[in-house]
Amino acid sequence: MFNSYLENTLVLDAQLCTGCTLCVTVCPHQVFAITDHKARIINPTNCMECGACQVNCAAGAITVTSGVGCASAMINAALTGKKEVACGCC
Repeated sequence: MFNSYLENTLVLDAQLCTGCTLCVTVCPHQVFAITDHKARIINPTNCMECGACQVNCAAGAITVTSGVGCASAMINAALTGKKEVACGCC
């Protein structure tokens, strides 16, 4: 089963997931949780597409176009006058 969301490019193929928990460990925004020895996306809108989950998923169960969310966060910060960018990459 594939989980994908229109808010971002994050896709999880739970059938490929080995339950290693690395996605939970490396995600700076608590997007993932482990249930029944498999990763699940529990906070899809928190994903800023930093790519840490994909890079650390040895099973290839996670795909995301990294950089899109971070670039968006930087643009939004610039437009709103925020000095800090909360995208998880920096």
